[in-house]
Amino acid sequence: MSLCRYQDEQGKPQYAFYRPGAICPLRNLTDEPPADGQIFSMDAERLASLQSTDESLWVSEPEQLLPVVGQPSKVICIGLNYRDHAIETGADIPTEPVVFSKFNTTLVGHGDSIRLPAVSSEVDYEAELVVVIGKKAKHVTAAEAMDFVFGYTCGHDVSARDWQKGRPGGQWLLGKTFDTFAPTGPCIVPASQVSDPANLRVQMHLNGKVVQDSTTAQLIFDIPALIEHLTKIVTLLPGDLIFTGTPPGVGAARNPPVFLKPGDECKVEIEGIGTLTNVCIADQ
Repeated sequence: MSLCRYQDEQGKPQYAFYRPGAICPLRNLTDEPPADGQIFSMDAERLASLQSTDESLWVSEPEQLLPVVGQPSKVICIGLNYRDHAIETGADIPTEPVVFSKFNTTLVGHGDSIRLPAVSSEVDYEAELVVVIGKKAKHVTAAEAMDFVFGYTCGHDVSARDWQKGRPGGQWLLGKTFDTFAPTGPCIVPASQVSDPANLRVQMHLNGKVVQDSTTAQLIFDIPALIEHLTKIVTLLPGDLIFTGTPPGVGAARNPPVFLKPGDECKVEIEGIGTLTNVCIADQ
């Protein structure tokens, strides 16, 4: 059972069950489909009860899907959280999570374009597992943290390295938050459908070539630890996104470095979640 977010004929965001190539709009299954942003009020059993074997209710997948969450209150990202990625960058293994954020204008969906800004020549790729928060969370312990997870999606933490690291003081926020720099999708897989989020294969395919390949077993701080740490500081709300970090193989760490250019196709593939595809274009 996977869920996606799409735009209907009237331009209104809607949720649907998802499988590669087809969607089944929730409005076809219930008289009271959740409004945009309200999917988190439905528990897994209620969602599962709506599923239908009637193939006539399914329609072709749109060429573009919307970001899996429209306007999260927070898009939180974790840096250097894969042990093998920290090693490849020459960085010390963090002793606590490295936290930064992105603005909502970074969010785009599966099939949408990544716009490469004219003011950066070092835009890099980062495949990531993204956690979607399902309930308000504050001062949550690691032991109870997974109760606050609605589900998981694929994410792409696009990064302008010359802004992130090459500007005075190191501008992580600016380097990470250009418009379109946070594709998510194609779907959310509810937490109940993912048996072991601590051991999922995460890959980035760049123009058909695998350039990142690791598993979430390499996470330095696992999902419960991240939620415990973050909720000491901020209140997480339904729909908030946590980008959990990226595996080794990023373009900046290659010799010679590999940076994104117009026409490049990026595919984030996560075991049990799906494949998020976006093509790069020059920003106008």
